[in-house]
Amino acid sequence: MHHPFMAAVANDLADLGIATLRYQFPYMERRGKRPEPPEVCHATVRAAVTSAHRLEPQLPLIAGGKSFGGRMTSQAQAAFPLAEVRGLVFLGFPPHPPKQPSAIRGEHLFQVRIPMLFLQGTRDAFAELALIQPLIERLGQRATLILIQDADHSFHVAARTGRTDAQVRIEMLKALAAWTESTLRNA
Repeated sequence: MHHPFMAAVANDLADLGIATLRYQFPYMERRGKRPEPPEVCHATVRAAVTSAHRLEPQLPLIAGGKSFGGRMTSQAQAAFPLAEVRGLVFLGFPPHPPKQPSAIRGEHLFQVRIPMLFLQGTRDAFAELALIQPLIERLGQRATLILIQDADHSFHVAARTGRTDAQVRIEMLKALAAWTESTLRNA
């Protein structure tokens, strides 16, 4: 949760008027390399959502995360809806490991019944466009895909694009803010 990207996202969202609650999975807390079983990760997501609601019960909740964190959040939501959560946001949803194209890690998304926003870099090695785009289309109106041109899984862009990572992050988060406002207004 202290990774520079996550800290920058939280700060930039605060500038846009969106509060965040960052948390860590137990394996990250103990600096481990391997995540716990999904059940433990799902319980961690549920505990974070419960804490967020307890801290600010009047605020509408949007849950999600970056990469693995987003996938664990969506799996938790698919298994048993997260209380008070009105939508899910994924910063680089990973339907497959790099160089192992598959959409199998996205099959649980069909059990999610709330709006979902997928912010994906067009150069994301964890989400080949030929796989993520049809997956989002099959999910129908509850899923929105916003492609971030030239960005990789970490939302990094090469200098030759003429854009900085900070500019890309702001572009991405403004899209997130607009989606959140629309989703909450239409809920």
